[in-house]
Parts: sequence; structure tokens; C-alpha cells
Amino acid sequence: VQLQASGGGLVQAGGSLRLSCAASGLTLNTYVMAWFRQAPGKEREYVAYINHSGGSTYYSPSVKGRFTISRDNAKNTGYLQMNSLKPEDTAVYYCATTGRRLPSGRAMASGGNYAYWGQGTLVTVSS
Repeated sequence: VQLQASGGGLVQAGGSLRLSCAASGLTLNTYVMAWFRQAPGKEREYVAYINHSGGSTYYSPSVKGRFTISRDNAKNTGYLQMNSLKPEDTAVYYCATTGRRLPSGRAMASGGNYAYWGQGTLVTVSS
């Protein structure tokens, strides 16, 4: 199983980026997916969650209204559209997935509940 995250880069504050997470070795439509991020010197932080069908999405308060998580199960790929980026969004972004059902917000936000992780993609937002 492999998750390949891509799409990071350098962007000015107020700009946009779209991250992708391509899965191989599994059929993504039976897996939930989430994005996490880790800024330099800080702990890993939950960003967003999407259920296996794409019908339910949840966001950290820090990104709600600016970021959109989505997925294309036919392409075995998940996405994170990031708009109105701020310097504090600078971090390495990781996608993660699991075949488990995560029934609560706390469960969705806990990295320990995810079985597979991508390698991370760096997002840098300049002021």
C-alpha cells in the first residue's frame, strides 16, 4: 500500500494550492481519508476528514471555510483544495487513510487511527 502526496509548493498569502493523494495497493472507496499537517517545531495537527463515499466531510476550525477535502474514488485519489492561504498554514501536509469507520470527531482527528500515510508535501505560504 502506498499513498503519494503531491501539489505542495511556495505561494503568497491569499493564494491557493491543491494537494493530491494518490493511493495504490488498495481500493480507496472502502477507506476513509484525512489530511494532517506538521509545522516546524510543532506537533502534527488534524486538518480535514472525508468518509469513504465523499458524502461527509469535517474540518479543523483553523481551516474551515478555506479548505475543501474531496475524493475521486474512480481515480483512487483524494484532494485538499486550499484557498485564502495564510503564513500560519505553512507545514508539511500528510494524507492518511484507514479501512476503519471513525464515528466521532475525536476519532477522525487522531492520527493513531490511520493505518497508511503518505510521505508528506511541503506547503510554504509567504507573507
